Amino acid sequence: MMKKYLAEMVGTMVLVLMGCGVAVSLGCDPVNNIPAVVGTAFAFGLAVVAMAYTIGGISGCHINPAITLGCFLSGRMSAKDCGMYMLFQVIGAFIGSLLLYILTENVPGLEGTGANDLQANVSVLGGLLAEVIFTCVFVLVVLGATAKTNGATNNFAGLAIGLSLILVHLVCIRYTGTSVNPARSIAPAVFQGGTALANLWIFIVGPFVGGACAAGIWKLIDTEK
Repeated sequence: MMKKYLAEMVGTMVLVLMGCGVAVSLGCDPVNNIPAVVGTAFAFGLAVVAMAYTIGGISGCHINPAITLGCFLSGRMSAKDCGMYMLFQVIGAFIGSLLLYILTENVPGLEGTGANDLQANVSVLGGLLAEVIFTCVFVLVVLGATAKTNGATNNFAGLAIGLSLILVHLVCIRYTGTSVNPARSIAPAVFQGGTALANLWIFIVGPFVGGACAAGIWKLIDTEK
């Protein structure tokens, strides 16, 4: 059991270090630096693909509490595993953020830890809705791509999930910087502080509500139910 939890920790650490690391390195700005937005979107997606084929056979590679909640509500895992997955995902995110903080702390021109925040002219309600909607889409892809009813296509689940995360980032970065993952948001916000920390609740509540909605939708359309 512990190996599954440790795998989730390592996977989430890599996701945060690579995804947020690229956002910081490229200076991701959805208004003034569109190439960096594209690069950041691909970084998060590719990190998920890499980890899916690294730890997928050990833990299923959730590396996201919203996915874990969706799997729990869909009856795919126990409450104990659900809680432990989330705990180790957050621990992994803090490790990834700490490493990024250490790397960028004394480098001129590199600021922050890639924390999520409301973007220019986006309201609290708008940001919250964006996180709910796009997390729902993302978690629904995860639940469908990994379903037993998909048969042999399960072999490509990691690729489908990573590509969908790229797509979600391309759409959602302009609104919230794209979280769809509470662990990915909690750790960078703690290190970065400011409005990122003040608005952190949006990036916890939104993804969890979206993950729960995805589980409900999947129950409605799953042919095994």
